[in-house]
Amino acid sequence: MDSFFEDFKSAYNEGNGYNVSMALYPVASDKLRAFYRSTNYEHVKKDIKYQLLYDDRSPLNCPVEEANGWVDVFCGFWKAVGMILHAEPLGMENSKDAWTKVYEAWKEMTNSLIRGYSACGFEAWTVPCLYVAGKYMRIFAIKADEASGTVVGVVTSFQEDINPESEKNEKLEDAARQLNRIFTLCLSDRASLDESRKWATYNIINLLFKTYFKLNSIGLSRNILNAIQAYRGDMPSLESFPLSHQVTFKYYVGVIYFLEEHYAEVRIILMILPVCNANAVCSRRRKISQKLRMRSPNSVEAQPLTVIFRLILTYLIPCHLLTTHTLPTQTLLAPYPKLQKLFLPLSRCIKKGDLSGFDAALVAGENEFVKRRIYLTLERGRDIALRNLLRKVFIAGGYEEAKDPTAAPVRRTRIPVAEFGAAISIGSKETIESDEVECLLANMIYKSLMKGYIARERGIVVLSKGGAFPGTGV
Repeated sequence: MDSFFEDFKSAYNEGNGYNVSMALYPVASDKLRAFYRSTNYEHVKKDIKYQLLYDDRSPLNCPVEEANGWVDVFCGFWKAVGMILHAEPLGMENSKDAWTKVYEAWKEMTNSLIRGYSACGFEAWTVPCLYVAGKYMRIFAIKADEASGTVVGVVTSFQEDINPESEKNEKLEDAARQLNRIFTLCLSDRASLDESRKWATYNIINLLFKTYFKLNSIGLSRNILNAIQAYRGDMPSLESFPLSHQVTFKYYVGVIYFLEEHYAEVRIILMILPVCNANAVCSRRRKISQKLRMRSPNSVEAQPLTVIFRLILTYLIPCHLLTTHTLPTQTLLAPYPKLQKLFLPLSRCIKKGDLSGFDAALVAGENEFVKRRIYLTLERGRDIALRNLLRKVFIAGGYEEAKDPTAAPVRRTRIPVAEFGAAISIGSKETIESDEVECLLANMIYKSLMKGYIARERGIVVLSKGGAFPGTGV
């Protein structure tokens, strides 16, 4: 126990919040096992109190009230460590109640930490302790739900935060409520910014976003954004926060806007991410990689740089497809085999106007597309594929017979509906009725993917002589 508290008191007296938070990391180690075995339920509070209040060899330089708050925190931590050391060797199959007890013990410790900030005068520079408490509350809640059989599979990595199949996550829902308490504790702090808990706000918001995505309750994320908006006059600018907090926050806001179909805003948010700018400047990539490896493992930035870009491109590519009708290139996707597998088949089919191939590629990647919630957005890419197919028909139609040999050639702009119908039938490998063809053509015109009108009585489509297919150069 002496060694454990030596490190804590040294970090505290130095004013190093991140090193203070290291004392609360619940990762099983020889040091943590020694800490747990150094006392027992009967003497734990007395032993910890001695270490923090009465040990003159290495005193803790803080008021008595604050020291007593830390005593409560470490008593809760000691109990949680005991539960963790008991649960980990059991395996998920045999630990139905064990991980629930871990979660409850960790929740009790977190509540003591919250009371420390609200009632015992914990310093704002120690807020990294809240980061650790919130992060592992979420992890232990997921493990407790998974062990009790209320969810299918345990998911703790950033890449797998979205789990639409989960129907019941009792402990994770409770964890979200506790994280909300921490969020309120930080956001409502009225101390000056130099001594404010507000600097923990975005880290906790990012944990809440991850939790809401896991719960498939993304609508609740909007409440968080509204709260931030309400306090915007009292908050430091987002750019003042650590890069890891900024990137994770903007990523999730971008995904939220994506799901709300605000695609233009998504492009703006995701394209201005610091790591996106870094990607455009290859000479800076190595330096940024080194910086990102130093970030908190709770954030997007803690992931390898390639993973960060892959996560961002997962949503940026569909946005570009819908808003600018641009497709990802082989060069762009080269570093990301997973994205190549998902997007290259679709891109090739869209470019060729291969409707049946597009449908097949969409079905092949359906599970991943649905999991990422990009299926419906990508499905709209079929309109771009159809536009490209109709454009080929237009180009294949050649030019009108020249009345003036000296005049520039003019493409044939009166195309029989039957020609478009034949192309669509071949492209989709289905027989398409004439009325359905007209409906598809009208839809193309309505969406400004094609300029012209349908002359039904003559069975032709009259296309614009200047830009029949806007944005394609034809």
